Amino acid sequence: NQNAMNINEMLNMEVFGLSIRWIVVFLIKGFLIYVFVRILNAFIKYLFNRSQRKRGRIVFDETKISFIRQIITTAVYIIGVAAFLSLIPGMEKVSNSILASAGIMAMAVGLASQEALSNIVGGLFIIFSRPFKVGDFIQVDNVIVGTVKEITLRHTVIQNAENRMILIPNNKINSSTIVNSSYGETTTCSFIEVGVSYTTDLGHAIDVMRDEIMKHPMLIDHRTDEEKANNVPQVVIRVINLGDSAITLRAWAWASTTGNAFAMKCDLLRAIKERFDVEKIEIPYPYYNQIIMKA
Repeated sequence: NQNAMNINEMLNMEVFGLSIRWIVVFLIKGFLIYVFVRILNAFIKYLFNRSQRKRGRIVFDETKISFIRQIITTAVYIIGVAAFLSLIPGMEKVSNSILASAGIMAMAVGLASQEALSNIVGGLFIIFSRPFKVGDFIQVDNVIVGTVKEITLRHTVIQNAENRMILIPNNKINSSTIVNSSYGETTTCSFIEVGVSYTTDLGHAIDVMRDEIMKHPMLIDHRTDEEKANNVPQVVIRVINLGDSAITLRAWAWASTTGNAFAMKCDLLRAIKERFDVEKIEIPYPYYNQIIMKA
């Protein structure tokens, strides 16, 4: 009994106006809230990961699942903060307003900046209007090119060809011009342009270009049945410009994907140049004569 009285007296001692008993209870409850929030978030993550795959196949859109999981996780943290605030004397009203459904929205609007809110709304537009999704190969404003790796509440993550992760705020990417090479049909037309001199036999140059392009393994036949019936060439080549020193020939060469089209173009520029050297077809370039006058 004496020991119990001593412990009780010690717990009733005050530090900075607070009893040790209240501090101990506060720390225990706060720790339990923290553990509960962490366990609940881990369980939510497990459920979403499990729901994404069923018998080895993906059954839900990865983009939507990831975005919705972030919203639920954020809501759990907000509830955890509200529960923690309820432990502090005088903060009960704040806690109650957060826990109320209308209070949660009001708190989000009050605490979040206008830019943060616009990013969240922008993320919702991306998720449900689907201009692109995770895994798509896109180009943003003719500047950023890469594969979409993640869409979060604040930004979209794009992995470029240099393996760098580019983070673009959702409100900015929503107002940008997006070229989505993975949207709809993925076949891509590559323009192969080469300049030849004015003394060149254009028919021969076109035949040489077409011959080299037809050899490439990534080339596909994109003609319609009507075009095939009308004997339209698989690779169309036309004169597109009469420049100061060269006639520009353009070939329309099709590949199955954007990546294949780029690789094919690089290969063909080299192959055509080397073939032109063999066929004595000149690819002109500007040069200048410098005349030095001696006094």
